Amino acid sequence: MRYIRQKDGFTLIELMVVVVILGILATFLVPKIMNRPQEAKVVKAKNDIKAIESALKMYKLDNGFYPTTEQGLKALIQKPDIEPIPKNYHEGGYLDYPSEPVDPWGNKYIYRSPGEGGREYEIISYGADGKEGGEGYNRDIKNWEIQ
Repeated sequence: MRYIRQKDGFTLIELMVVVVILGILATFLVPKIMNRPQEAKVVKAKNDIKAIESALKMYKLDNGFYPTTEQGLKALIQKPDIEPIPKNYHEGGYLDYPSEPVDPWGNKYIYRSPGEGGREYEIISYGADGKEGGEGYNRDIKNWEIQ
């Protein structure tokens, strides 16, 4: 019986081809992967704002009004002690947060009630830079612009 001996390992040419292919792939994939964390933060901020909106609607359903700007989003976590005091406040609050919610960049959400332009309330994240305005990932995320 004859045995065919197989080569052990790879040749230098084979290794160089693999390195070149990996380099080409990295050139195209790395820039796309690097932006994913910021995209994920934008999506999380939008989802947070939707959850806050749901909690605000439940608050209004129970009490007949939204928390004031002064009461802020903290009113969704613990019963406000400044006027107007809600009479039918849900035991345990309306949001399951230990403290006032912050956006994915660590900044507090802006809450105003009443809002501008006749809106009953506004919830805003100032985006990655934490400043009003901006472009791209620094752009403000506003509850009335979320679809």
